[in-house]
Amino acid sequence: MDLGGMGDVEDRESSRPRGWWRRGWWRRKSTPAKVETYTRWSFHFFAVIEVAAVGLPLLGAMPLWLAALLLTLVTVHAVTCAVTASRALDWTRGRRGQPVHMLWTLGTVTAVVAATAIGVVERGPGGDDVDTAVGGMFGVVLIFGAGVMALGVRRRRRVFAVVSGFAGGAVLGGFPLGVALPTALATGVAVLLGGGFLAFTSVFSVWLLNAVYELDEARETRARLAVAEERLRFGRDLHDVVGRNLAVIALKSELAVQLAHRGRHEAVDQMTEVQRIAHDTQREVREVVRGYRDADLGVELIGAQGVLRAAGIECEVTGQAAGLPAEVQSALGWVVREATTNVLRHGDAQRCTVAVRRSEDGVVLTVENDGAAGPPGPGGSTRDRPGRGGSAQGRGGSGLAGLRERLAAVDGTLEAGPVREGVFRLVAQVPTGVVS
Repeated sequence: MDLGGMGDVEDRESSRPRGWWRRGWWRRKSTPAKVETYTRWSFHFFAVIEVAAVGLPLLGAMPLWLAALLLTLVTVHAVTCAVTASRALDWTRGRRGQPVHMLWTLGTVTAVVAATAIGVVERGPGGDDVDTAVGGMFGVVLIFGAGVMALGVRRRRRVFAVVSGFAGGAVLGGFPLGVALPTALATGVAVLLGGGFLAFTSVFSVWLLNAVYELDEARETRARLAVAEERLRFGRDLHDVVGRNLAVIALKSELAVQLAHRGRHEAVDQMTEVQRIAHDTQREVREVVRGYRDADLGVELIGAQGVLRAAGIECEVTGQAAGLPAEVQSALGWVVREATTNVLRHGDAQRCTVAVRRSEDGVVLTVENDGAAGPPGPGGSTRDRPGRGGSAQGRGGSGLAGLRERLAAVDGTLEAGPVREGVFRLVAQVPTGVVS
């Protein structure tokens, strides 16, 4: 049998740093899982502390057989505490029901160990060392029992009742031993303080563990919301890019059909223009997907005027975009694009004016058309309440919502609404601090 390959495997295994699998196991855990593992093993370590705190004094204070018997009882109690703590943590995380049976078992084991301690003091070998060691065992068992049982209840009143009950049991347990009242009360206070501290530690640990899990869930929710928000933003960008061009394509296609029916050669020119707009739309969609697209205000003003005139709408553009920061031009360019799309798609406008005006307060872009339907609202223009004739938002679209988000990035505002009979006005304003 050839063992050469086995030797190579052993060499490779021995070349790995010790504990690599442990670090990998720990690294694969999420932060809440790490906190839960730390919390769970902390309660398991309490069992080790209980056995060590009781076992060492017992071994040197009494015959070995009696010390072994008491140490066995304490070990059983510690293991019961560890199991109860583990199941209580599972209960707090919603993985199992409340461990009522384990709580009763822990209470019973605690009572048995405490009663055994009382019996050893009454009928045991006697001596100060024995009384001190067994008395310590009596108090430690009650303290750890109270602290762990607090994990299995939720309400503060029940936690207080558990700790108070164990402290009262410590006081009453001293009377059969002939313990003086001050000593019995001191034992009860010690159990109350020790058990209360462990109970507080248990409750706080559970609260911290739940908080970590909730924070992790909130982080995941925030990540999902960010993805959803990015999808909505992408959808609005596509709406802004494609909406106007599709409206122009539809108008020019209808015109080309009418010209073709009349046998006029201008139909070819119109379809050529449709082809050019379709290619431009494809390019703009690709730019949106890549995330590189910014609207240029000057280009959008010229494009809006040409598109509206091609649709038979008289359009007047006043003002200059030169000198404005790129982010302001981009935000206002999207406003011009969306407003133009809405004029084409909604209402029956005959005339539209687009004005860019710079003042001491900043820059104001105004788009006004006479194709709005319905009477004006009270007081003329209304903030955040678009009308029917000039806004896709008025019919369930998301255009104005997207524009407000873009303007908010440059501290701008948007007002939209009918100002008088049949006239719709959209006003975008960017303050001086951003423009300068």
